[in-house]
Amino acid sequence: MSASKTFVIDTNVLLFDPLSINKFGNNKVFIPLVVVEELDRFKKDQNENGRNARHFARLVDGMRAGGSLVKGVPINEKGSLQISILREPATTHAGIDLSINDNLILANALSLKESGEDVVLITKDINLRLKADATGVAAEDYETSEISIDDLYQGHRIIEMEASRLAEFESNRFLELKEVEIKSFYPNEYIIMHETGNPQKRQLGRYHQKKGGIVPLIKSREGVWGVHAKNVEQQFAFDALLNNEIALVSLVGKAGTGKTLLAIAAGLETTITQQKFSRVLVSRPIVPMGRDLGFLPGDVNEKLGPWMQPIFDNIDFLFGNQRSNNEATTWDELMNQGLLHVEPLTYIRGRSLPGQYMIVDEAQNLTPHEIKTIITRAGEGTKIVLTGDSEQIDNPYLDAINNGLVYCIDRLKGEDIVAHTKLKQGERSRLSEIASTLL
Repeated sequence: MSASKTFVIDTNVLLFDPLSINKFGNNKVFIPLVVVEELDRFKKDQNENGRNARHFARLVDGMRAGGSLVKGVPINEKGSLQISILREPATTHAGIDLSINDNLILANALSLKESGEDVVLITKDINLRLKADATGVAAEDYETSEISIDDLYQGHRIIEMEASRLAEFESNRFLELKEVEIKSFYPNEYIIMHETGNPQKRQLGRYHQKKGGIVPLIKSREGVWGVHAKNVEQQFAFDALLNNEIALVSLVGKAGTGKTLLAIAAGLETTITQQKFSRVLVSRPIVPMGRDLGFLPGDVNEKLGPWMQPIFDNIDFLFGNQRSNNEATTWDELMNQGLLHVEPLTYIRGRSLPGQYMIVDEAQNLTPHEIKTIITRAGEGTKIVLTGDSEQIDNPYLDAINNGLVYCIDRLKGEDIVAHTKLKQGERSRLSEIASTLL
């Protein structure tokens, strides 16, 4: 069975995407034995890595009916999958310490290359890619996205418009678009319309797919739970967050742009004041920044305290930091009444969440599969808000493009119940904005 290329797959690729073996076309997919052994150590884990390791094991076990895995079994139309049993593959390259698993994977790639095969090592480990380059082996990251960070959907655009059309929009609170114009817009895309030759005169709107035109933004003179939009992007965000027709909102922006604060404020406004949802559920993945502190003492609430504290900081701000003399604050009372709930994402699998305003913070640390798991939990009447910054990723297997937040934005941008906004202007403080821009 011939193949034009041989792709050697690292363990981290299979932990990221157990179906990756089917995504290399009509080529040979080669998995060193040490990779299978590493996956075996993950199979009992109850996290995403454990589930993916078990999924891969079941997938490959089903392929055994097609022949010997050591000799190669067919995948796709003309491709093949082969699992090596060599613990010390022969290679002429001296100085490789085969007691290190990464080096053993690299040695397998070297051995195949020296035997005449066109080899590409696929790994999400940057250091292993550097080692491969030093030994003359082609190495690539495993990319699941077909877009670049520059091509990522922004959620809004600026267009020039005649003064008469701007006047029509202001008068009728609606502007019908021409057929040619409609084709260029995504559903719920936000628009900054300024008069031709006069950028200072502008109107803000949102493209409404069913109406075939631009509608004005939802505004609140009193603010949203005491929070007022400080820039154009925040106005777009509040419109999406308060709109009953939009079931999924994604907010992306650097630190200090107000993503989490706006989402929680809108959640409290629509749930507590407007009573459109049964409760506000705020959650985030448990992924540490920097060195992990290990196991934390106390009951479940005490263990989760450090992870959930950024959320409570925003809630404290919204309630004016009313805590004093150990008396229950307003948000404490809301939590006791079940109207506000804060929890990690660890146990969301298998749940159904109807009629809730669900906010998922730090969504850039989720894999595409985890994002799918979360969104499919939404029951009737539930709204999901994803917030994050693809430049602040703490998950070692994800990057600015191959994370669940970016994957979700790119795949769902054409749906009429989905809206996205990228926040650019930092509003936390002048110091925070300087640090985000210059450091």
